Amino acid sequence: MAHANPELIQALRRTAQKLSSGNPYQWGHMGSCNCGNLAQELTQLSKAQIHEFAMQGRGDWREQVEEYCPTSGLPMDLLIADMLNHGLTTSDLQNLERLSDKKVLARIPLERRDKMRHNYRDDVMLYLNEWANQLEEELLPNIKLDLSFMNEEKVETKLVAI
Repeated sequence: MAHANPELIQALRRTAQKLSSGNPYQWGHMGSCNCGNLAQELTQLSKAQIHEFAMQGRGDWREQVEEYCPTSGLPMDLLIADMLNHGLTTSDLQNLERLSDKKVLARIPLERRDKMRHNYRDDVMLYLNEWANQLEEELLPNIKLDLSFMNEEKVETKLVAI
């Protein structure tokens, strides 16, 4: 599962928001599918650039991730490496493309979960938001705030009437 971090959580939420606002979505297009939209957000590459990189390899995102080699120097492998550097795992990418992570799906009510389709914009947005919520819940207990300043003695002030 992804390494929970604020940047990744925000990228998931921004991706869902952009899809909600009409960002291009086409499951069969490597640059505007589930992973393609998140890749745009994390890497700042365009959907056309992502698609071009993917066409230099074979298969869909799942297959490209299965064949991922961090030392190949191929554009798609560099793109995947960039996404992994943001806290994702190769399993996360494969699960995102098919909306199949069991922990994320378990957060969605059964009646909605059973009707989800991996290539339907609204289902992708729901999945991304639930995934962001899950990562945020994992991250929050690990955040330590220094609140020692609250224990300092308060200096009393007296008002003197003149």
